[in-house]
Amino acid sequence: MTAPVFRFNPRPHIERVDLFRGRACFVVDDALLEPERLVDFAAMHAGDFQSVDFNAYPGLLLTAPSALLQALRDFFVEHVRRAFDARRVLRMHGRFSVVTLAPHELRPYQTICHVDGLNTGPGESIQASVLYLFDDPSLGGTSFYVPAQPLAEMQQLLADTKTLTAEQFSRRHGVARAYMCDSNTYFHRVGRVEAKWNRLIFYDGATLHSGDIHAPERLSADPRRGRLTLNGFFTSRRRAG
Repeated sequence: MTAPVFRFNPRPHIERVDLFRGRACFVVDDALLEPERLVDFAAMHAGDFQSVDFNAYPGLLLTAPSALLQALRDFFVEHVRRAFDARRVLRMHGRFSVVTLAPHELRPYQTICHVDGLNTGPGESIQASVLYLFDDPSLGGTSFYVPAQPLAEMQQLLADTKTLTAEQFSRRHGVARAYMCDSNTYFHRVGRVEAKWNRLIFYDGATLHSGDIHAPERLSADPRRGRLTLNGFFTSRRRAG
């Protein structure tokens, strides 16, 4: 794919949103100088978005072009990396994403928050980013969570997301078949960032998080009308002890 012409803001204003135990989310407004070019690109390739089995994402994905990802990586390294336990970026991947599933279509693991980077190796950390490319705040930002139950109960909950049907899971754990937007019996929300056109956020991928989909009836597979985001994931070498 040919990347659209674009530029990240060379003088970004970065706001820190504290979460818990020193963890934070970093918010960059007006992240791109011409964000509409990314929406145009996604709309041009709307037919190439696909659902995938290896990912819990409740919608459609499109691999982002390498030139765009390189620019996002450069922005992360120059402006944000030092805020994390990240000495050097080892690898990175990213994609365009559009949430499309109705609540009744969600699988159990899509009704609770999650972490990224389960495949990081020893001495590695992962950071994640979300660039909101929609102009309707009601489509939802991102919330962050911590466990609210003992480890054994949390492990059982996660195991049941993979083995129980949606009806069984909801009945056993009292978790509604819906998008998670607030605290519940198992998770306590510790922070929230609202969606805003051309807002870019960075956070520790090991922090539990979930998209705030308060108005699922407004979701659309059309990149010009739906909850279109550019998601980036950075696997980094941890700082020397």
